[in-house]
Amino acid sequence: MLLWALNPDNPFEYYILLRWVCCGIFAYLAVQASKRQKENWVWISGIVAAIYNPIFRIHLNRELWSIIKIITIGIAVASFFVLNKRKSQT
Repeated sequence: MLLWALNPDNPFEYYILLRWVCCGIFAYLAVQASKRQKENWVWISGIVAAIYNPIFRIHLNRELWSIIKIITIGIAVASFFVLNKRKSQT
């Protein structure tokens, strides 16, 4: 969804849906990071969820949103690997 959002021809409603989806996903990731005691990832996910908050929106220009979306893709991919690591059994 974030990759498709880089297309400037999307309708406004697409970006509203994107905010709801990203906010929900990153809020969920923050909870999961908290359960796994990954404090840094709790903060990272929480901040990203706040940026995409559909209720209290942040208004930025298109270029800055494009950079944020690319960074968000990187965070999402990295969180997949960090939060899915199994604890080593010793």
